[in-house]
Amino acid sequence: MSNSQPPRRLDQLLSSCGYCSRSEARLWVRGGRVLVSGQRASAVDQKARASEVWVDGEPIDSPEGILVLLHKPAGHVCSHDAKEGPRVFDLVPKRWLERNPPVTTVGRLDKDATGALVITDQGELVHQWTSPKRHVTKLYEVTVDRDLDAKLIGVFAAGELVLEDERKPCLPARLEIVSAREARLELTEGKYHQVKRMFASQGWTVTRLHRSRFGEFELGDLPVGQWRRIF
Repeated sequence: MSNSQPPRRLDQLLSSCGYCSRSEARLWVRGGRVLVSGQRASAVDQKARASEVWVDGEPIDSPEGILVLLHKPAGHVCSHDAKEGPRVFDLVPKRWLERNPPVTTVGRLDKDATGALVITDQGELVHQWTSPKRHVTKLYEVTVDRDLDAKLIGVFAAGELVLEDERKPCLPARLEIVSAREARLELTEGKYHQVKRMFASQGWTVTRLHRSRFGEFELGDLPVGQWRRIF
């Protein structure tokens, strides 16, 4: 992300950062809610750098973009549609959904899955980290319904496993069996429901799925349902 931005009209700045519409900005300025370099803004067409602008007593929120890591809880969907149930976007500031562009997730986790989820409003980062050519690594902690077989290590590592309704085999994946029914699986791609489908293809049902790392970003001690800024 850039460390500086050129001066912009206040109505453009407030709108792009999700505070209000450009038409509403006039009322915000008239009401004295917007300061520029410590002084009340004079008009919506006044130009200023985001670093100079305060709204309601606080600096502009993330004018150069949002990039955070969320510890996704089970039961939340990675969708903007509220009809699908609780959303991961309900766990971040509401204003972020009003930004232009609004925040979105980098890839998805199933509704019942938990763990590391990157949220951003930077479209180029979404493309960069979801492109099949990038081979971004993801580490999953998996629990299955019956005892694991060591043969799975070779099956997943061979790069020859073709999932149902797929033409190309999965890329080689590294499986580490932790206990009788628990394992860690490292992938470098993100096919639809891939982890569950890989295990299902060999006769196992995934009962718990948790992503502890996405690329270089690890959850660490981040509490469930909480987020932290990456940059």
